[in-house]
Amino acid sequence: MATHFYTASSLDGFIATEQHSLDWLLKQDIDQDGPMAYAAFEKTIGALAMGASTYEWVMRHEDGRWGYTQPTWVFTHRDLDVPEGAAIRIARGDVADVHAEMLDAAGGKDLWVVGGGDLAGQFADAGLLDEVWVQYAPVTLGSGAPLLPRSLDLELVDVARNRNFMCGRYRVVRG
Repeated sequence: MATHFYTASSLDGFIATEQHSLDWLLKQDIDQDGPMAYAAFEKTIGALAMGASTYEWVMRHEDGRWGYTQPTWVFTHRDLDVPEGAAIRIARGDVADVHAEMLDAAGGKDLWVVGGGDLAGQFADAGLLDEVWVQYAPVTLGSGAPLLPRSLDLELVDVARNRNFMCGRYRVVRG
């Protein structure tokens, strides 16, 4: 079982615009069944950790429908509405306090840190982030939400091309 940060990034290192938009990403050409694509990755995931901004984006983008079946922890300091029947838990505080509970709920599968680089950084700070997967889109944004606003040493494990995307999988190097 591993904890992954799986995301897409612009070539200049941003995962969203300053307005939290992903329009730049959604118009890119990628093979959903190709190398390092979301569909195969998502099948290995048993639980999700998500920041509030990502959660709110998903809810807006999906018109209030929750599409994930995996248990999900949304880390936030605010009150959020949760769709009825969704396996969503609101988490406040340190990621280390609930990491073991998340892995337990994952049922032997991996944990995915979804969305924000700052949340992934919190997992890294606590020594709980194992891998970083980045799908680099052929676009620059100039500013926005940074990919991973931390200093981390990474080891390249795998690389692939998926249509217009350059995909990399990295292992987090510890101490």
